[in-house]
Amino acid sequence: MPRETTAWLRSEGAAVLLVSLLLYAKLGVGWLTFLLLLLVPDVAMLGYLSGPRVGAAIYNIAHNYVLPLLLAAAGMLVESGAMLWLACIWTAHIGMDRLLGYGLKLRTGFGDTHLGRIGRQRPSDAT
Repeated sequence: MPRETTAWLRSEGAAVLLVSLLLYAKLGVGWLTFLLLLLVPDVAMLGYLSGPRVGAAIYNIAHNYVLPLLLAAAGMLVESGAMLWLACIWTAHIGMDRLLGYGLKLRTGFGDTHLGRIGRQRPSDAT
């Protein structure tokens, strides 16, 4: 993937992270809760115990914006503060991952993402 494209996707992640943090702060929930739950979506990596195809599917379900945004919408409809702050933590996690270059996984392996290769075998490291 061209670096220019990756830079745009990373900046998008930074924006999502920032807005998620601001919204979470407005909800008035403690930051300890935020820190304790921030990495929970990474439990989805356990899907890789069943192989790269299943692992990528499970990881991608937990690391795209659809479910946390649906959770936020449901939280607004039923006026549930807990659903809203959980959605903020979840979107913050995804935004943080994107900012750091961790994208949605391809079926070829954990290191292959929509943002490019991650890990020790990145093409840019070979030069």
